[in-house]
Amino acid sequence: MAITTDITWPEGLPCALREGHSTQHGTPFRRTALASGRARQRRKSVSVPSAKTFKWYMNEGQCAAFEAWFRDVLLDGGAWFNMAARTPLGKINLVCRFTDMYSGPDLVGADSWEISARLETWERPLMPPGWGLMPEYLLGADIFDVAMNAKWPEA
Repeated sequence: MAITTDITWPEGLPCALREGHSTQHGTPFRRTALASGRARQRRKSVSVPSAKTFKWYMNEGQCAAFEAWFRDVLLDGGAWFNMAARTPLGKINLVCRFTDMYSGPDLVGADSWEISARLETWERPLMPPGWGLMPEYLLGADIFDVAMNAKWPEA
């Protein structure tokens, strides 16, 4: 079951940087060691969260706005919010919340401040169920797109 929120990353604040961005997914399966030395694995959950590390560079005004938004709208980081992020599915809105207090702001230039934080996303950004059964369609999507738009424009 997915959640929704009407809180959105403020327009005017920068997008997260690619540098320093990392992802750690929750484990969707349970592993049990057997006496023989082998192990048994089974799915325990269909929807698991991901932890993502983000970094932003902001000017003074953006940094002040971010800290006030974090305090007043997110109730010091406790609320879920929507934030656009680039994933293998393209740029999509992720439902996120802070897992801890952000680091910074650290002065990194004459008027640039660095903020970094670890965010939890409600679930992994994945294709809808069933697409994993047809990986050739995903792998050939760029060819299909060209064929549909260039070769059959009237369709």
